Amino acid sequence: MNLKMLILLLIFICALGLIVYGVQAEGKKAGDNTLKGTVQDASGQPVSKSTVYLIPSSDVETMAKTPTEIKRDSKNDEPLEDNLAANRDKYMKASTDKKGNFTISKFPEGKYFIYVEPSDKTYLPGGNKSNKAMATSEFIGKPIKILLSGNAPPDATYVGTSKCLVCHKAYETEKKTLHKLGIRVAGKDSKLQDVSGFPEFDNGLKKLIRGTKFYFYNFDKTRGFDKYMISEKMPADPATVSFTATFFKDTDGNLKFKTENLKDPSDPPRTYSVEMTYGGGLYKQRYLYRVGKNLFPFVQYNTHGDDSYGDRARKPWRDYHADWLFNEETKKLTDPPKAKSFEKECASCHYTGYTLTKTTEGEYIAGAVNDPNGEIDINADGIRNELNIGCENCHGPGSVHVKASKAKKALTIVSPGKLSTERSSVICGQCHIRPQGNLKNDQPVNKDNKMMIPGTSRNEYLVNYTTREDADPKKDYWADGIHSKSHHQQYTDFIKSKKYRNGNQILSCADCHNPHGTTGIKHQMKAEVRDEKNSLCIKCHKETSDIKAHTATKVGIAHDLQPLQMKINCIDCHATKTAQTGAGMGKGLIRKDGKNYWMNDITSHLFDVPRKDNVGVKGVDPGKAMPIPYTNACGACHNVEGL
Repeated sequence: MNLKMLILLLIFICALGLIVYGVQAEGKKAGDNTLKGTVQDASGQPVSKSTVYLIPSSDVETMAKTPTEIKRDSKNDEPLEDNLAANRDKYMKASTDKKGNFTISKFPEGKYFIYVEPSDKTYLPGGNKSNKAMATSEFIGKPIKILLSGNAPPDATYVGTSKCLVCHKAYETEKKTLHKLGIRVAGKDSKLQDVSGFPEFDNGLKKLIRGTKFYFYNFDKTRGFDKYMISEKMPADPATVSFTATFFKDTDGNLKFKTENLKDPSDPPRTYSVEMTYGGGLYKQRYLYRVGKNLFPFVQYNTHGDDSYGDRARKPWRDYHADWLFNEETKKLTDPPKAKSFEKECASCHYTGYTLTKTTEGEYIAGAVNDPNGEIDINADGIRNELNIGCENCHGPGSVHVKASKAKKALTIVSPGKLSTERSSVICGQCHIRPQGNLKNDQPVNKDNKMMIPGTSRNEYLVNYTTREDADPKKDYWADGIHSKSHHQQYTDFIKSKKYRNGNQILSCADCHNPHGTTGIKHQMKAEVRDEKNSLCIKCHKETSDIKAHTATKVGIAHDLQPLQMKINCIDCHATKTAQTGAGMGKGLIRKDGKNYWMNDITSHLFDVPRKDNVGVKGVDPGKAMPIPYTNACGACHNVEGL
């Protein structure tokens, strides 16, 4: 071959290469990409006949620009499932074969949420790859394995946490969580409880046991649960006192209290036995006394309360439905109304395996799963019941799971970490919200007075378990209509936040919280939330890793508090305490005009940084605006009057 022919051959080869490259480039541009993978359950069993969808992250981004509609049949409050419902026939998809294998071809480059829809209710939708968007470069040529959550069969029943811990001993840490300590025999742990991590837990109870007399005065029918002012001393005007309640430890060793009518001394006193405490590990504790077959809450002890505070809601003791024990019209002592029992009004969000029946006498009898290590025997069958949140509240009733073979264990129980975010978050959200259920109170129960089974979709929950989907807009928000004012509204905030609807990673409650309490950190937080590098937040928000530069940009001052041996974490500013459950965290600012800013105690889950006076919010009087944010992290060092 002469030189001329060699040159021509090289030119031909180069030209051919350019043509092939052009064809490849054109094919790539047209969407000639391929995703291969396998769908299994946690036991390694293949899941056949399931459909794998590619949900474009851009569609979730578009949804995130619309205001969240908190209502049944909303089209934008389930970022993955609502998008799938609207675009089912448009999205790229593939079915799994007998071995769980699938292939999706010819889709354009971009970012996708990989979502799996099972063929029946044996498994639950989503999968462990569904909540974080993946770029095509991350999975093309790299087969992925998707794990689906099993489902509690319809005939499964509750077995109690003790049976779960036989195999899952590592999660005995749950005994130290507030989820397990909410309802407690007065001063005594059950075998499923360990209060050692909360040394102040029974401070209020101890004061009552030593003997405390309360005066209830200045009745105000316009207020909510605290219609009376409460004092351990006779008020300056004795004529304003309606009745007293004196706590004492009886000869049988039990705590009791006696009510006495100061309006009519001829009215016989009444005595009640305090059986349980309600709370105590965080900011408040109430006391459950028995009348007939039911328990009723009375008196609230605020852990951080102070008698010097002018706000009646922030003192050490606060009235809690003393109006159920005294009739202001007849001026007579009375027993609480049967329809207001703890079992009917509150217990569903505490008990494991909650049930409720109404007797012919008008009493409401609640049930809970039998567990020999539970708190008390509420159904008189000789076995204690689990009166707090247990494993099955999040994983579903476990009777079939307990008996299943090793190969079918994962098939018969719910694994929240393998669900789509909307389905995992609503497990927590059903109680960390203020809807109304079938009973027309805060309990989200269906027509059979039962709670939602884990794995239920958010919309099914709203349709079947609520009659009012969310908090009362007139009572439960600050004047801006955005930030929560009442407690247990974390889910209300969260689903409106950018964490829940975005095109990168759709967070769930468990991304920041450790449900099993294995970290031992307050509020069951993950350790990465407050470590030296804010590492949990920085995983996504890399641009804010330099806190000094970030604060300089946002507030005009670089915050570098290391010389003061203090540390600013992301949540110091982005997890402001907008709501109140106990006394709050004290006085944040005493203003010159005599009005106080207070530090509240329940974190907003909107993760924004609200302004001190909500300036710019249309129609909001600054004097009535939310008085909290600048008294949290800022007030620790600054005179916030000048901010």
